[in-house]
Amino acid sequence: MSGTWSGEPAAPTDADPRRWWGLVVIALAQLMVVLDATIVNIALPSAQRDLGMSDGNRQWVITAYTLAFGGLLLLGGRVADLVGRKRTFVIGLIGFAAASALGGAAATPAMLFGARALQGVFAALLAPSALSLLSTTFSDSRERAKAFGIYGTLAASGAAAGFIVGGVLTEYLNWRWCLYVNIPFAVAAVIGAYTLLRDRPGHSDARLDVPGVLLGCGGLVALVYGFGEAQPRGWSDPLVLALFAVAVVLLAAFVWWQTRAPMPLLPLHIIRDRNRAGCMVTMMLAVIGMFGMFLFMTYYLQVVLAYSPLLTGLAFLPMTASILTGSTQISARLLPRVGPRMLMVPGMLLASGGMVILTQMTVDSAYASEILPALILMGLGMGLTFMPVFSTATAGVAPRDSGVTSATVNTSQQIGGSIGTALLNTIATGTSASYIASHLTDPTRRAQVVREGIVHGYTVAIWVAAGIMLLAALVAGLMVTAKAPRHDTPADDPVPEPVA
Repeated sequence: MSGTWSGEPAAPTDADPRRWWGLVVIALAQLMVVLDATIVNIALPSAQRDLGMSDGNRQWVITAYTLAFGGLLLLGGRVADLVGRKRTFVIGLIGFAAASALGGAAATPAMLFGARALQGVFAALLAPSALSLLSTTFSDSRERAKAFGIYGTLAASGAAAGFIVGGVLTEYLNWRWCLYVNIPFAVAAVIGAYTLLRDRPGHSDARLDVPGVLLGCGGLVALVYGFGEAQPRGWSDPLVLALFAVAVVLLAAFVWWQTRAPMPLLPLHIIRDRNRAGCMVTMMLAVIGMFGMFLFMTYYLQVVLAYSPLLTGLAFLPMTASILTGSTQISARLLPRVGPRMLMVPGMLLASGGMVILTQMTVDSAYASEILPALILMGLGMGLTFMPVFSTATAGVAPRDSGVTSATVNTSQQIGGSIGTALLNTIATGTSASYIASHLTDPTRRAQVVREGIVHGYTVAIWVAAGIMLLAALVAGLMVTAKAPRHDTPADDPVPEPVA
């Protein structure tokens, strides 16, 4: 900060002297949750071979986690308010570790899918309670800004760490250790929570919107399951159509119920604001494309180009670096001077351009000249987009709504990942199967045709992802009309508060 109010003390007089060690505990837990998304991506090809998963079902390793996490995130904040943040934090840690152990020991695909869903459930308890504990641990404005900066940096670096750790564990041990590794993280965090973290008691007047959870999660599960079943059954299959119909009915009922629930899971006035709604839709569409790309590129590098798991993890690092560069060095510097859509629209156009470059890949593309430029463009585009999305979506909300607003933005991100992985995987596997069936005329060329068919499926799905990102640019351009923050007025505090 460039300056502070003269009457503000250097630190609160009743501050816990161990609060910075408490930050380490909270950041460790968040790092575990973030790392778990990318670490499993690298291990997925090995897990699929080991457990005999079909190409159509492999996406559930990703979507089971993101769907449970995103669908229950708002509820997790309510639970933290009801039973206490520290208690919820510890329960989330223990449950996440147990689910990780179950997934590491999985003997069947269904067992792994179930364990990943359980991880998502406990991550939905862990993430909002961690943010709430951080908010209550650091009450001084200067310390709070520093603490959230450290927390955000560690959370952002978790994705990069996940690629490397996943590659090392898969290559030198096996894919199961990409799940087992969470156990020592969780044990250390539980010990630290009991010894270093303080908390206020829960609010007995908090209520859980159970009907809202059942309607919202049920609708999302039906939607994602419908996408998954469309590949083996076909888009016109009665079960697939029935699943989509059920999803529409349940999600419509969820919206209706939120207008009548005494303590709604998602107060609808949060998303009635044009800028906030535009940011959330942009985020969801952007992540639909990004998560699908992660899945395809992991398989492309390991299965088609025969990269090792470690080399695959390293191949993703330039993209992570460009996301951080776009977010911290470009968006963060320009946002005070330009409106958010002046960053979000070019960001989505850059990301879409990177996707278009990837559609040209073949069975023997060179990484440095054909893959790397696309990853860097996509990373810069995502970095340009994500920072103004979070800043704009959380700006100007009432203090009582700041927590639920932040959770809603994160929910849109996780739900976008679930839908994108299921939808694009279905498109890729279906297109690959059709290509192989129509081109396999010479049995001696079977291996080559299969490889060509796999890559063809990926490129078709990536074309769809590029179109979705263009749609995100259009949404941002039309809906997000907020101006640049004025320099003579204090900025809105976007720090997520406990969900009230």
